[in-house]
Amino acid sequence: MSWKEDLISGILEMEWEMLSSLQAEGGGASCQEDPETFRIIRAAGFLTWSETTLASYLNDLRLAKSRGRNLMVEKYARMEGLIPPLNPEAAPLIDRIVRKECLWAEEYLAANPGVRLARPIYSHDDAPGVISSETYSRAELDTYSTQTLEYYYMDVLATASRGENRIAIAFDHMRRLACGEVADWRELLASQGGRGGSVGYAPCS
Repeated sequence: MSWKEDLISGILEMEWEMLSSLQAEGGGASCQEDPETFRIIRAAGFLTWSETTLASYLNDLRLAKSRGRNLMVEKYARMEGLIPPLNPEAAPLIDRIVRKECLWAEEYLAANPGVRLARPIYSHDDAPGVISSETYSRAELDTYSTQTLEYYYMDVLATASRGENRIAIAFDHMRRLACGEVADWRELLASQGGRGGSVGYAPCS
């Protein structure tokens, strides 16, 4: 098992543990109703992260668990406006990340006529029962430590510098996993030499 595979496996295990607790309380999201769907969607994004960012986020999860925090509960509470910002000092950095993610989503739709995303891109389209990718991303990023956010932003800049669209890469990973083109995310990672494509983050869509 490569280090990146080990990191992603650890993250998926801890996130599902936290999400299962959230579902037991009547929460959760349609894209996270079962372990297999959850792993496809989350792994498709994590495959595009750098190992440094993955390691930092895994540490966030472990630290949160040791302190009795559930980052999935906090994420959904932030999405619904039930709790104040968790990391207000990082707001400018989160703004820069989300702005680029939204632009990538726009570019992806423009390059793929007829494709529809499960979520609207921008928060001004939020409505009862409808949460945009922008709102989702802000809520999730707010649960990350400042260190993880800084690594994450470096991933975003590296992806942009290569002229790549991280959203498009992650959605292609998701498509290949969902349609059975590859057996699982580990095979996809191995097929790319353990690199997993680019770096960055894909919101659950």
